[in-house]
Amino acid sequence: MTYRTIRQRLLLSAGSTVIVSLFLAAAASSQASTTEAYQPNSALNDAPASTDFRPNAFQHHFWEALELQPQDAWSTLRDSFQWQEKNLPADAQARVDKWIEYYRSSPQNIAAITERATPWLAWITQQVSERGLPGEIALIPFVESSFDPSARSHRGAAGLWQFMPGTGDALGLVRNGNYDGRLDVVTSTAAALDYLEMQADEWYEGDLMLSLAAYNAGAGTVNRAQRQAQGQGLAGDYWELSLPHETMQYVPKLKAIATIINNPEQYGVSLPDIHPDPAFAKVQLEQPVSLAQASQLLDVSQSALAELNPGLLNGSLDPRSAQTLLVPEEVDTQVLAQLSQSNSTSLASTSTPSVHRVESGDNLSVIASRYNVTQQDLIRWNAIERPEALKPGQLLTLSGR
Repeated sequence: MTYRTIRQRLLLSAGSTVIVSLFLAAAASSQASTTEAYQPNSALNDAPASTDFRPNAFQHHFWEALELQPQDAWSTLRDSFQWQEKNLPADAQARVDKWIEYYRSSPQNIAAITERATPWLAWITQQVSERGLPGEIALIPFVESSFDPSARSHRGAAGLWQFMPGTGDALGLVRNGNYDGRLDVVTSTAAALDYLEMQADEWYEGDLMLSLAAYNAGAGTVNRAQRQAQGQGLAGDYWELSLPHETMQYVPKLKAIATIINNPEQYGVSLPDIHPDPAFAKVQLEQPVSLAQASQLLDVSQSALAELNPGLLNGSLDPRSAQTLLVPEEVDTQVLAQLSQSNSTSLASTSTPSVHRVESGDNLSVIASRYNVTQQDLIRWNAIERPEALKPGQLLTLSGR
């Protein structure tokens, strides 16, 4: 998928508010410069009034100010950081510094992960900021999944935010054979932020670092460690707790990558250009649609739609599980409206062939989902006796006619 660069969209996205702000800032700078140059007893008082007005200097200040104010997702993220100026105890800072050195020693890994963040970072930062949360929270997927929304761990966690099945179920993330809400970036992000806020409020008097520890190790583990620390006369904040090794490293990792992103030049890291506006639009659908059908209607590659909708396990959206399809933000809005208003019959008629040639790896579930038919119908229409024994090259009728 191609995303527009910062240079292409700077003036369009900045809008009149930014331009006016910069204009006023430049004017103030120019005025201050003129005022400083004016001395009551100086020879300048005797010069013609016109010599005090310097439009070329004003223009220089304005365009210099504009040049110094580039806006991208990274600058928006930095503006939302809340933990960068907080001093840590020496031993806690040493834990962070260890991970700073680890990350900076492999800049190619940071480049790969931040490149994967391109479709998601601006939107996630927006969601975090709207809740008033520290911008550092937007980097949790860096630690959890390396910003891979399809990531799965050997323990069963899945998605950008690495929810375990039971946690996802408890948070209302739908999970079935056709859809996994843990892989859906929109729904899983909302669930993750809800979870962090809920735990912080319920257990830790709003302390998000303790909530992050509980996100990783479970509230029971963190609560026991906190009681133990308080029993030793300590305050019981995150940095004082004795926790499982992975949890002891969790917040230091997050702080370390935020520190690097806050000043990438200092650490020799190059970040990809990411536009400050979300890279996708959301379409609410009331009828089933396959990514193949949406691709044809929207004139967008199917792979681009699959990248934005990893929760659709079989390449189709079923409104009984999920109602939101993500599409590239540059898609024509009139086409989006057409997709939203289309019914299943018209969608099916645009792209459904009459037969399907079985390919290697196909099974009835995948084929049925692709063409919005049932497995039972495929078996009946094609007199299939052994559904598990489909052969590549076999032709299947896709209707009863």
